[in-house]
Amino acid sequence: METNWAEENLKTIRTLMERSAIYRRALAPIMIFAGFVGVLAAAVGIQWHLDSATAFGYLWLDTALFAFVGALLIARRQAIKDKELFWSPPARRVVQAMFPSWLVGLIGELVFQVIAVSEPQLIWWLPPIWMVLYGFALYGAGFFMPRGIRLFGWIFILSGLASLVMLTMKSVFGGYPPLIYAHYLMGFFFGVLHLAYGVYLYLTEKRKNAA
Repeated sequence: METNWAEENLKTIRTLMERSAIYRRALAPIMIFAGFVGVLAAAVGIQWHLDSATAFGYLWLDTALFAFVGALLIARRQAIKDKELFWSPPARRVVQAMFPSWLVGLIGELVFQVIAVSEPQLIWWLPPIWMVLYGFALYGAGFFMPRGIRLFGWIFILSGLASLVMLTMKSVFGGYPPLIYAHYLMGFFFGVLHLAYGVYLYLTEKRKNAA
């Protein structure tokens, strides 16, 4: 009997340790918010014909910053509601895992802004590069979050790589497409795809809570 008691205690301790290492904030509201912001940004870029290199870069940089701040506020609100620490060890691990990709994406945007002064169409390389970097960020953070986020990251990585290949072929054989179409690409992956994943998470989290 003592052996069974010890095994049960070890399982309980292991479960508690695993839970304390995983970021457990509800991701559905964050994904839905990020998706809505992405769709709105794409609509603004298309409607107002923000197809210059400078306008495109600053629009999506501001969009990323706005989505990031909004995600932090949503997570903070959840933490306050649950009477838990906002800047918890799992939250720090998630941010640390994603930070290198964020930093490279920011620096890449600034570099391409300089390069695109003489050749505006070169800004086309930013969307697939951002997709790959964002996928890396999600995959890294996925080790401290529910498993599905890593699969979501792989979607961005593979789609970004495929876009890079297609863009390379297009630039070699036919030139770059009009930059206005880059808003559609960004709107789909950073808008529609996030909305779809957010709705999926909302439904699955709702079922788990009901169970």
